[in-house]
Amino acid sequence: MVLRLSLLAVLLMFASILISAAQSLEQGGIIDMDGERFAPADPREKAEFTFARFHYDLGDEFGRFRFQRWAADYPKADRQFIMGVKRLSRVQSRSTETVVDANSDDLFNWPWIYVEDPGAWSFTKAQAAKLREYLLRGGFMMVDDSHGDYEWDNFLQGIRMVFPGRQIEELSDKDELFHVAYDLDDRIQVPGTRYIWGSRHYTPDSAIPKWRAIRDDKGRIMVAICHNSDVGDAWEWADSAQYPEHAASVAYRIGVNYIIYSMTH
Repeated sequence: MVLRLSLLAVLLMFASILISAAQSLEQGGIIDMDGERFAPADPREKAEFTFARFHYDLGDEFGRFRFQRWAADYPKADRQFIMGVKRLSRVQSRSTETVVDANSDDLFNWPWIYVEDPGAWSFTKAQAAKLREYLLRGGFMMVDDSHGDYEWDNFLQGIRMVFPGRQIEELSDKDELFHVAYDLDDRIQVPGTRYIWGSRHYTPDSAIPKWRAIRDDKGRIMVAICHNSDVGDAWEWADSAQYPEHAASVAYRIGVNYIIYSMTH
């Protein structure tokens, strides 16, 4: 009788946990572009690093949940990358991401921001001015998942509003950014899933990965640009047997280097 009561108590406890989790998702949970559910972020968790995703305006909507381009791979890519940061470094990271709107002064609270698919972004003059101030005051922006000349031109339209005259340079293998934590002399193209098991094919203008940057007046990298690669997809699908392990490993190491560079410069 005691054993049966104990078993019943355990079952009731697990049922209570499941109900609580379901209610939490309904109240503030996130549904990603594939329909997978994720628990809401915990803004009270203390950490020295938080993955901050930049929410820019407009961009084409896609998928059955009508996601905008800034939210591609969100939030699974963010959260799986955070797991990697915790395992591959001593950076104390928050377990969940935060989303930073282009209009909000909250931008200045997050020294590292990630931009998905800037080939679809757009700015108002006020948003561009805020982002420029953020970067010049010490902020760091990782730009990812643009492919080919068309998307590069769209990215340039936005970044030229932010920095009309600053040079965009090709980074060399010897650049400090690639040797902060991991030596990344051989940076392969990190493919998106649409190029692996989708219908999209690399064209001559999208087949060669480009690693570019914009610096401030002291030489500090403010904007790190991954063109013709999809690092976020590698973070998102690192748990899939169908995604190339080597590409996922490189993607995690790139991200860790960028974080540590931003936190030490």
